[in-house]
Amino acid sequence: MKLQTHIAQALLTVIILLQFINPSLQLSDSSPPTPAPWPEQFHALLYMNLSSTKLQISNLWYDWPRGRNVNLIQKQLSILLYDVEWNNGTSFYYTLSEPRTCEVMQFEVGIPKPDFLDGANYLGTAVTDGYLCNVWEKVDFIWYYEDVYTKRPVRWDFYDGISTHVITFEVGAVLDDSITQAPAYCFNQEKDI
Repeated sequence: MKLQTHIAQALLTVIILLQFINPSLQLSDSSPPTPAPWPEQFHALLYMNLSSTKLQISNLWYDWPRGRNVNLIQKQLSILLYDVEWNNGTSFYYTLSEPRTCEVMQFEVGIPKPDFLDGANYLGTAVTDGYLCNVWEKVDFIWYYEDVYTKRPVRWDFYDGISTHVITFEVGAVLDDSITQAPAYCFNQEKDI
């Protein structure tokens, strides 16, 4: 009996030390984890599968303090598309290569807030892209995968089948303001609503 008590105490000591070294190794907690808010500024390189036949790479520059979200989108075998979204709901989709195009759209909402996943439903854990992730779903619109250990986003899927995989994630990276200025030909037309 004494030996069992010593073994139990030793195991408890090991568990406590492991939790101290890595807080994510907590004993079963009755409350589900909450998603980490997005950093106020970051750059992420994203690989996106839009459907079974359409692929793209997107450089996402999220900048909450400046109220903008910029996607530099390279669709497979196509020209570079600039997608500059502002917190006032205005979005510019334009190309700088010929044929130059620009579409201005107005949406009811601006860019996602850093805590846009507040209130999401926790679905448990899953392995995706080789990472153990906590998974949340919000309003049957987005399924969000966050690395259990680092709290970095790994993947998110949308209701329409678009799957986004995070390749790099640089907290604090900011895009130069000159890149976010829509060209003059975007302002020579009426906005679509």
